[in-house]
Amino acid sequence: MNERISEKLSILADAAKYDVSCSSSGSKRKNTPDGLGNATGTGICHTYTQDGRCVSLLKILLTNHCIFDCAYCVSRKSNDVKRAAFTVEEVVDLTINFYKRNYIEGLFLSSGIFKSADYTMERLVRIAKTLRTEHRFNGYIHLKAIPGASDELIHEAGLYADRLSVNLEMPSEMSLKKVAPEKSYADAYKPMNFLKGSIDDYKAQSKALIKSVHKPTFAPAGQSTQMVIGASPETDQDILKLSKTLYQKQSLKRVYYSGYVPISDDNRLPTLSAPPLRRENRLYQADWLMRFYKFDATEIVDDANPMLDPEVDPKLAYALRNPALFPVDVNTATLEMILRIPGVGVKSAHKIVQSRRFQSLRREHLKKIGVVWKRAQYFIISADKDFRQLGFDPRVIRRRVLQGQTKGRHVNTQQMSLFG
Repeated sequence: MNERISEKLSILADAAKYDVSCSSSGSKRKNTPDGLGNATGTGICHTYTQDGRCVSLLKILLTNHCIFDCAYCVSRKSNDVKRAAFTVEEVVDLTINFYKRNYIEGLFLSSGIFKSADYTMERLVRIAKTLRTEHRFNGYIHLKAIPGASDELIHEAGLYADRLSVNLEMPSEMSLKKVAPEKSYADAYKPMNFLKGSIDDYKAQSKALIKSVHKPTFAPAGQSTQMVIGASPETDQDILKLSKTLYQKQSLKRVYYSGYVPISDDNRLPTLSAPPLRRENRLYQADWLMRFYKFDATEIVDDANPMLDPEVDPKLAYALRNPALFPVDVNTATLEMILRIPGVGVKSAHKIVQSRRFQSLRREHLKKIGVVWKRAQYFIISADKDFRQLGFDPRVIRRRVLQGQTKGRHVNTQQMSLFG
């Protein structure tokens, strides 16, 4: 790699670390005998797949030049940073060469907006198209769908990318206008709506071609979005209500929450000493409850509790706020209610329902199934004696749980270097 490309990579990989909306879950693109890469069952971007594997991607911006001046963005046009831009050929060569060296398993490509939305989107599409058609690259590709780009370009992007994402940026139109007056929710929702319609159409076509080997695909891993958290006054209740709407109406695969990194002294932004990482983590936990545990947003946060509890996870907080619902008899309760027990995961809940058909479940059975007994014991009735020595007092249980929590190890949240 020559010095010029190395410098570009250093600048544009660093600028890309603020975009967290990347995951490969859901893609089923298979390799061909004369192709490169395979996106089936794998993930990207130094994250963990469902089976626990850590995987990587080439995560870069096409350019950090931008015509917009968003207060929260390190690439805003008024910021005095070193600028760079890749050519289409340079990104293609980097992706292929890094894949062959086993550095990466896919590409996450975003960009600042230079000249216009169409000008930028056309180059993103050309990169994906070149990788797919000329190099037979079948690894994972995630592209940004640029608000303001034409429907034709967004559609072409979906033919070559596994996932597309349109970032809303802020949790409300009012906050977006304050820090990025040139942007609007309408501009972001337009490509979102187009992508949803196209994805639905291609799914319908694929179902109709039951016996066809070559079924049409369009963004098989769906679409996602990202919101910056902590740079605006919205509560967790506001954020989760918006996420619920995005999942229901836009059929998004993921909503990502990015704690605001203090990179600007703009008076439109709050003064923070560090990113709100704990709040970000709680929002991800709450999002998980909505997607996999059948919780409604109103069960997690409400008018009386608009912010998530920073000390305990949202599921435990829900149980402590609803003492009338607990403890739950695991031998008779519905699956929906078992899913609400702290310390019981989705797989464990299904195993409980299956296993109790053959015997009454006791504490040792639940532990073998995978229930986290230290947490679940306060909320469960099993076939053993009643272990509620303390009675169901939310204050006592909260104190006991907090006392039992050990301090977690420090986690480095920075993007990993491709070169160690």
